[in-house]
Amino acid sequence: MSWRLRVTHTTQYRYASPVTQSYNEVRLTPRSDRRQNVVVSRVETHPATRAYRYTDYWGTVVTSFDLHAPHTELTVTGSSVVETGGDVAPVGGATWTDLRDAAVVDRYTEYLGWTDYVPRNRELAAKARELRRGLAPVDAVHAAASWVHSQMTYKRGSTGVHSTGVDAWQAKEGVCQDYAHLTLGLLRAMGIPARYVSGYLHTRADGAAKETVRGESHAWIEAWTGGWWAYDPTNAIPIGQRHVWVAVGRDYADVVPFKGIYTGGAGAGLTVTVELTRLA
Repeated sequence: MSWRLRVTHTTQYRYASPVTQSYNEVRLTPRSDRRQNVVVSRVETHPATRAYRYTDYWGTVVTSFDLHAPHTELTVTGSSVVETGGDVAPVGGATWTDLRDAAVVDRYTEYLGWTDYVPRNRELAAKARELRRGLAPVDAVHAAASWVHSQMTYKRGSTGVHSTGVDAWQAKEGVCQDYAHLTLGLLRAMGIPARYVSGYLHTRADGAAKETVRGESHAWIEAWTGGWWAYDPTNAIPIGQRHVWVAVGRDYADVVPFKGIYTGGAGAGLTVTVELTRLA
């Protein structure tokens, strides 16, 4: 069953004194693919700015803008209407021998390597070997995600934006970003190319039409086992009609929703809201 969703993501900065210049880029535009169709999408700013779009190295649409008039507030709103499909089925054609093939390793090497958020760890590597034993790659992905879900407790504020997957595992708690990073670490240790996906999650599985809910930015993973397919380790569920995909990369650093630099106005306050409405 497919859904049509409206997503409104609003970010507001308030500065203690006027900002004279700011340069920014945002990743708020959902992607169109075989599971998801973007009907309309726009990014608006207040004060108004001149913006341009480009597609980054990972295939994510980026909106870039700068502002040179003095201002004490900056509001950026990403609004989209998206049609999403049903649960994503695993793609299980590849064997472990296929994944070790030089051509596959070369093509997906960036999704097999270690990063600041997904660092190498001996204990997790040992757990990865244990989890994959006797399983095909597609089943090993499920085993890794299920293990992460069973080991972790979802707790806001227990980790920070710079926490690694290893940090979260040692604390045994975290948020969706941490669940995704920890799962990526296990999959890459197994030799399965895996990438970080950011987007949104409608919080009600039985969401009523026309009802607006306070949604949330969300993160999950995609694994390559003969083709790319996605899974949500935070909730231990397949990606389905409640998920809206925005950006993809090696880890969170490649998909940051809003980043920029500015001069003046020290002591900024930040408010972020996400609202999702099931239209049909």
